[in-house]
Amino acid sequence: MKKISILLTGILASAGLGLLSPPAQAASCDGTYTIVVGGTGDNDSNAPYWQGTISQRVGYPAQPIGYNARQGVNELNRLIRDQRTACGGQHVKAVGFSLGAAVVHTWVTENWQTIDNVNAVLIADPKRAPGPGNAGAAGHPLIAPIAGAPLAGVDNFFGNIPTLTLCTDDIICDINAASGLPGYLWQGKHGNYNFNVDVYSDDAAGQWYNGVYYP
Repeated sequence: MKKISILLTGILASAGLGLLSPPAQAASCDGTYTIVVGGTGDNDSNAPYWQGTISQRVGYPAQPIGYNARQGVNELNRLIRDQRTACGGQHVKAVGFSLGAAVVHTWVTENWQTIDNVNAVLIADPKRAPGPGNAGAAGHPLIAPIAGAPLAGVDNFFGNIPTLTLCTDDIICDINAASGLPGYLWQGKHGNYNFNVDVYSDDAAGQWYNGVYYP
């Protein structure tokens, strides 16, 4: 039975189905509703790197393909809108890492006009625009056509939603980072971030780039 369940999960995942978000605990309207979106391979946004007080984890087929990123954006939107309906005055903090940062990034650019009392934290965002440093991997001319929309391309437009981006010597968010491909593959540069969601405030904005803050 276990093997059948695993096989079915794999089939559904390959079709972009069956990856619903983990069920939320009893909704609380106190404090901040912190929702996280994991990076490549973290289909339930429950990888060990996540720390802190997390209200909800987004489930989606976490592979770097535009269609999958779109599913992540749609699921993130559903969860946030449902929580907003249940708790109209509660602040929402959306935190994404790597592919998950691209999902949160896209959600912000698409929804900023229709929602408020929200902020976003983008850790190693492949859609990061240049300045300082170079653009993220999603803007590379060899990568963008393969990735496809909405994952492809870079920008720094977040409307009026406070958004904090973090990038440190990492080719995913800075394609010409000094550490290069070895830094990504073997030196752990892509995981060199603080994944404790509690350290990021509800009004965090600007960007940290190679240890320097740019408001």
